[in-house]
Amino acid sequence: MNSMGRDFALEEVSFDELPDWQTDDPSALFPAMHSVLEHLRHAKPYRTGTLGLEADDLVPLLESAESVDLTDALSARRFFEAECLPFKISPASGRSGFVTAFYEPELDVSATPDAVWKYPIYRRPADLIDLDETNRPSDIDPYYAFGLERDGAISPYPNRGEIDRGYLHGRGLEIAWAKSKVDLFFVHVQGAARLRFADGTIKRITYAAKAGHPFSPIGLLLLDKGELDPATISMQTIRTWLADHPDQVDEVLWHNRSYIFFREADVEGLELGPVAAAKVPLITGRSLAVDRLIHTFGFPFFISSKSLTHLDAGHSFGRLMLALDTGSAIVGPARGDIFTGSGDEAGELAGTVRNDADFYILIPRGAAERYR
Repeated sequence: MNSMGRDFALEEVSFDELPDWQTDDPSALFPAMHSVLEHLRHAKPYRTGTLGLEADDLVPLLESAESVDLTDALSARRFFEAECLPFKISPASGRSGFVTAFYEPELDVSATPDAVWKYPIYRRPADLIDLDETNRPSDIDPYYAFGLERDGAISPYPNRGEIDRGYLHGRGLEIAWAKSKVDLFFVHVQGAARLRFADGTIKRITYAAKAGHPFSPIGLLLLDKGELDPATISMQTIRTWLADHPDQVDEVLWHNRSYIFFREADVEGLELGPVAAAKVPLITGRSLAVDRLIHTFGFPFFISSKSLTHLDAGHSFGRLMLALDTGSAIVGPARGDIFTGSGDEAGELAGTVRNDADFYILIPRGAAERYR
């Protein structure tokens, strides 16, 4: 077992040790791998996480995938068996990994505001700047990757409550207006959406930046207050509670100080997912959001969960996925968010995924020698 720091360790295993590997069909990954390769050929490489895997370590795998004779699930599995070695990721805490799920909401919107359509979807403002070690003031927590620049001084950016109360009003940053602050809040949580206008036009938005404040789950707040049952909490039960307590909605939503800014994205084929952090479209059921401080986009992960059965018609979950996204709530070496697709049905699925899981990363053989 090779320790990779205080937080987790890697252990090489065999493909025979991956639960349900022999029944998985990873064929759907190949178009996404092609997209990742095209991105890496024409753009800067993905950021290297603390695990130490670089985009260059991934390229030989992606290039080999271009010429594979893919005929069925078996040939897809044989490709990964020939090209990669699996390593189990074990958190130092001794606890198992954990998965949730996310989706692309569809949100009815208006191009102009009125008494009904009054909740703005904002583009990134000009006074929001990126922070790093070169410009972050010593009194701002290193977690903050964004801040406010005003009159040459840098400070934390206004939080959700301050923005909702009008901080950005009148700047012309609005992409569209929603009629439900709760629906818009959950678009922020997901980080992307399909906007549906009254004339039938569909516009896609995706993450552009955030105000910088840590993500604080409102579900955890409601659990701590004793308002929800930990055995049944889901996105649906949170929505129901908010609908039943309209006078407390602002207080609860503003507990999550994080605020997301969006950009308009091309609507490619609607059968494809949104373009996420890895700059390629997500694949329903095969894309994983990971902690980008640890992991590098584009690498394959096998996720196994005996308790997660409703995504596979009652069978235990065991799928090979690509790390193509990240999120404020996705923190840790064995923490993932599964993309379930677009629309209400995908949202129903995503809202009920909260399961322990085992995480295995498939490392291309050339790079795997460094971890054996």
